[in-house]
Amino acid sequence: MNRVIRPLRDFLHRESASGVLILIASFLGLLIANSPLSDSYFDTLAFDFEISLGAIYLNLTILKSINYVLMTIFFFVVGLEIKRELTSGHLSTFKKAIMPFVAAIGGMALPAGIYLAIAGRVDANGWGVPVATDIALAVGLLALVGSSAVASLRSFLLALAVIDDIGAILIIALIYSTGVNFSWIAAGAIAIATIHTFKKLGATSTFVYVLLGVALWYCMYKSGVHPTLAGVVLGLMTPNIIKLNTKLKDGEDGQLSVIEWLEERIHPWSSFAIIPLFAFANTGVIITNQSITDAINSPIAWGIFAGLVLGKPIGVLAAVILARKIRLGQYPQDAKSIDLLATGSAAGIGFTVAIFIANLAFSDPAIQDLAVISVIIASIVSALISLLLFKVVAKKKS
Repeated sequence: MNRVIRPLRDFLHRESASGVLILIASFLGLLIANSPLSDSYFDTLAFDFEISLGAIYLNLTILKSINYVLMTIFFFVVGLEIKRELTSGHLSTFKKAIMPFVAAIGGMALPAGIYLAIAGRVDANGWGVPVATDIALAVGLLALVGSSAVASLRSFLLALAVIDDIGAILIIALIYSTGVNFSWIAAGAIAIATIHTFKKLGATSTFVYVLLGVALWYCMYKSGVHPTLAGVVLGLMTPNIIKLNTKLKDGEDGQLSVIEWLEERIHPWSSFAIIPLFAFANTGVIITNQSITDAINSPIAWGIFAGLVLGKPIGVLAAVILARKIRLGQYPQDAKSIDLLATGSAAGIGFTVAIFIANLAFSDPAIQDLAVISVIIASIVSALISLLLFKVVAKKKS
């Protein structure tokens, strides 16, 4: 008997539920890092081990295993969602894509500019931190406000967040990959070409693609390009064709694609295990009077905070208003400026990807911790502002 799924609805539902787990995991990470278990927590994350299989050699810690290996699966799901949106979703036509695209550009450019204006002279490398949007928490917030948000804003925010993810991926690849080894880049290109060839030949063996994916990951790991990008590449290379021989059925259009099948299999692991584990491992920051004072006096912390809290909503709103004035794209149906400002504040919940970029942007652990604190506080403030604005919208309706 076939099991009926609804890919988009299921995706949004999982992201909303994942947002709750992210918050719980983050709270536990902060709690344990500031408890008598602190030493055990940090020692466990710093535990290192080696993997040696012939010519293959890896030297990892538990934290790197989470951030490099498990997060590759998360970025694979991101790649799948980007591919689905580009081929059959909210970004599949120019008319559908242009308004979220313009909004995302505004919502990335202004936060980066605000950061550079505040902290550029101290450490310009952190400009990429406030450009990110956490899909799970942003979508979860819109689910929380319910009918206070007009229906068009859900698809608008999802498309905006997907484009944000593309921007974050490009930033990680082009800005935060250092000491690139071009021999390994060439080896990675060969792995990609091999995957493409197998795809063209109609190969369907999951084992073969997993093996080639692992090879691509290792090439990126050795090349200096962040290895999680292998997941994005594999997701984007996944064909959006009908999946045969499956007991799953798409309840929306009756045809289940390979991308939707993979999301149904992998997305729950990404949403309910990998991302909460990442949050637990990366939000464990020791908070003292001194660290709070350092954050208050730090241009870096203020640059990140202002970029997310102010830059995101103002950048999104300004870009959409400009696009509307020049009649570019479709304005979200029934949405007013305050709706877009509230949605922009929801996009200011950076969290997962912002923390991920913060750990790449800063080499000093103390500054990394400071950046993480700033991201957490900014995300909370952005969420509260978004909720408040949506409540104002709801009162006007009544």
